[in-house]
Amino acid sequence: MNLQPLADRIIVHPLEAQDVTKGGIVLPDTAKEKPQEGKVVAVGKGRRDDKGVVHPVELKSGDVVLYGKYSGSEIKDKKGDTYLIMREEDVLAIVK
Repeated sequence: MNLQPLADRIIVHPLEAQDVTKGGIVLPDTAKEKPQEGKVVAVGKGRRDDKGVVHPVELKSGDVVLYGKYSGSEIKDKKGDTYLIMREEDVLAIVK
């Protein structure tokens, strides 16, 4: 993917939803929830404040993050892979 996010935006590749529950029940595609975990693919330079100072993004490429269920704008690349473009503030946590 040849995209460079602007300002405090990031590009996230959502991780696949689980096919089987902890109890061993296999879920069909229609019952799967929208994933809320993904891997950061690209990061913008940062947010510019009123005085023109750039505040860099805390995240970096390769971080696995948790985000809100309906956060970001969904895009697809030429191969059909799905990505999300969202602001840094839409990220809830970094998975360590």
